[in-house]
Amino acid sequence: METRLSTGIEGLDRMLNGGLLPGRAYLVKGAPGTGKTTLAMHFAMAGVSRGESVMYITLEESAETLRTDMTRLGFNLNDPHLTIIDATPIGDNYVFMDTFFDSFAKGFDKMVSAIKDELRTRRYTRIVIDPITMVKLTSTDEIEYRRLFLSFLKSMHKRGITLVMTSEVEKTDVEEYLVSGIIELKSFDLEGELVRGIRITKLRGSGFDTAIRPYVISDGGIVVFTDKILTIPSSFKT
Repeated sequence: METRLSTGIEGLDRMLNGGLLPGRAYLVKGAPGTGKTTLAMHFAMAGVSRGESVMYITLEESAETLRTDMTRLGFNLNDPHLTIIDATPIGDNYVFMDTFFDSFAKGFDKMVSAIKDELRTRRYTRIVIDPITMVKLTSTDEIEYRRLFLSFLKSMHKRGITLVMTSEVEKTDVEEYLVSGIIELKSFDLEGELVRGIRITKLRGSGFDTAIRPYVISDGGIVVFTDKILTIPSSFKT
């Protein structure tokens, strides 16, 4: 049986027919507040719980804010298997202790170089970039960004690293085309009630659940209800 990597969310693993295929890149899309960071942290901590070394790059929320929010959901971000890189504009740009990354988020080439430097010091099996769109916004050359992005994915695949990236952009173009899988998080206001739905729109090399399943963000993180199907009015469909 083919090895799968758990996302840390039981219901999502069922939708993925057992989890993610290792050594590939995945995109988690959604509007603000849909739980992209929470899903990414589930994935990171699922690796930590197995004794894997995991790198989490935060480009929007500071490491301090990330720690505060995720600790409330029961995640232990102090585990030594987890390395957090704060690459926010107001962050300290550090990888814990004394390793600094000046101008880390000012360009994709700088970020890739910094990641590869860190990979020389430790063998990581999972990397999260949250969100990848922050890097894309700093790029002024679309063709160069595409080249760097493809080169980066190939480099991670060669190392056997499973990469999860988040995005707030509805249509992410090159990222969607090149990644192996896409998970979408959506929220809807249905008659005054906030309803959330998760669906998988792409998963190379595997079958998957094509239905939109409801999910909630509870005190313990994301819970996906695979025994239910979310029926969305046509006015909300894309």
